[in-house]
Amino acid sequence: MAEEVQYTEENIRSLDWKEHIRMRPGMYIGKLGDGSAYDDGIYVLLKEVLDNSIDEFVMGNGRTIEVTIKDRTVKVRDYGRGVPLGKVVDVVSKINTGGKYDSKAFKKSVGLNGVGTKAVNALSTEFKIESFRDDKVKVATFSRGELLKENDIEESSKRKGTLVEFVPDEEIFHNYQYRSQHVERMLWNYVYLNRGLTIYFNGEKYHSERGLYDLLEKNMSDKPLYPIIHLEGEDIEVAITHTNSYGEEYYSFVNGQHTTQGGTHQGAFREAYVKTVRDFFQKDYDAVDIRSSIVAAVAVKVMEPVFESQTKTKLGSTDVGPDGPSMRAFMMDFLKKHLDNFLHKNQEVAEALQKKILQSERERKDLAGIKKLARKRAKEVSLHNKKLRDCRVHYNEKKDNNKESTLFITEGDSASGSITKVRDVNYQAVFSLKGKPLNSYGLTKKIVYENEEFNLLQAALNIEDGLDDLRYNKVVLATDADVDGMHIRLLLITFFLQFFPDLVKNGHLYILSTPLFRVRDKKQTFYCYSEQERREALQKLKGKPEITRFKGLGEISPDEFKHFIGEDMRLEPVVIGKESVNDLLKFYMGKNTPDRQEFIIENLKIEQDIVDEAAA
Repeated sequence: MAEEVQYTEENIRSLDWKEHIRMRPGMYIGKLGDGSAYDDGIYVLLKEVLDNSIDEFVMGNGRTIEVTIKDRTVKVRDYGRGVPLGKVVDVVSKINTGGKYDSKAFKKSVGLNGVGTKAVNALSTEFKIESFRDDKVKVATFSRGELLKENDIEESSKRKGTLVEFVPDEEIFHNYQYRSQHVERMLWNYVYLNRGLTIYFNGEKYHSERGLYDLLEKNMSDKPLYPIIHLEGEDIEVAITHTNSYGEEYYSFVNGQHTTQGGTHQGAFREAYVKTVRDFFQKDYDAVDIRSSIVAAVAVKVMEPVFESQTKTKLGSTDVGPDGPSMRAFMMDFLKKHLDNFLHKNQEVAEALQKKILQSERERKDLAGIKKLARKRAKEVSLHNKKLRDCRVHYNEKKDNNKESTLFITEGDSASGSITKVRDVNYQAVFSLKGKPLNSYGLTKKIVYENEEFNLLQAALNIEDGLDDLRYNKVVLATDADVDGMHIRLLLITFFLQFFPDLVKNGHLYILSTPLFRVRDKKQTFYCYSEQERREALQKLKGKPEITRFKGLGEISPDEFKHFIGEDMRLEPVVIGKESVNDLLKFYMGKNTPDRQEFIIENLKIEQDIVDEAAA
């Protein structure tokens, strides 16, 4: 008989604020991660500190914020009013303490829960706050939420404002690294949404005068088919255009918070936009054709917003405020008035928009027959072919859960076999390619259905009608690090950028990093992902260690592979830079040009130097 479990007063334990945050960090900052994804916890820590500085700007205090990240030390300096000196310790170490509970002072603030900087404090090995106010300064330092030193208030000649410095705890965020592209994306969004604000990041200036117009112009995957429509009203700003890219691309914000998972405001915009366009043209166009290839940004300000998670990535509020209209009615009224007026006043834009709608309609109807056959073929192949070794639990974007669900795309049976044997069958699936994929640059979406490999991959991901039903949060290219593997990787990236750019834009596409070398002696083994790591391993081992150079994934045994796709898995996100997607694909995947030939010749020397050094 099992021993009876006692339940007495001794079983009841109360955690103080910092213990609870450290024990359940996901409740406060979402997933932890190592910095490879834009929504990893280390960026949430930065955002929580920045949000306070942004709120000061919104209230009319301080037009400049300075952000510095060196190694793993983060500094944020604003020139707002500064934290009241007598409350400096309390605001970063006592839950439910903060000025934002005064709704008059922070009517439409980003963060209202009073937890943000406390979470940063609890999850940092070093945390320091300095408040400059009334020609005085107050300084307090912490470690993992514990107060180490609280200085007396002293005289100061420095400009008023607040300086926060912190180092995320490696016990919580394993092997983490701040990646500049994710920080830059965050900072650009801040300045787009707060015209007149200037942010300096490691000395580089971030500033916007045209708000969401600038955001769209900078982030579009392709050239716009007509000038950007830029509309503004009280508590709302919208920018809209279309390109020739596939899919729908949205950037949505609430009170300055980038709602990457969308929410009620984004849903209301999509619905209101379709209705307004139908009413303007007096045609019952299909909603899919109206929104096909749209690129839009929408920002709203809401009283007391309700988000579906602590990290505020999806708005749940159905109203714009306690006494305001519904989000749906608010959006419908705004677009009905402003977008309709714009289209009436700008006939050339209206004609270009209608031309794009009709083009999308023709393409959809042309594909209707082949889609049906392709779905049937994909179903037949999946029943008799083990190209896809599925997992048990899939990603659900609507509920924002099962984020660990991953699909590895491999080349050949050897590599897929190794991964399949040691994967986590709950969350990790494997799709095995047969040879090199087709170069899809410049081809129409018809090829996705006619080409069996592309058709099966699309079906596995379930992205035919967009990302709403995407089955895996992470799509990982697991190809060899040799020339053939690199080529296959490039062909797959081309496929996704050509037909499903929003998959890449939304941060779902990654490259699996696997070790280039194994360095070991009788006692220790090191897996090295670079020449630098190989040299460091050799210094740690005495004698003549055995060095193995992995040329392909198939050479790595399943027992070893389990180290590389588990907790310490290294993923490099595929991030689109400032260049347009079409220009990128044209350069790398189009017909050979003198420019590309020159690029290859210039880089061959660099590559050969690296190879020679590794062989030495």
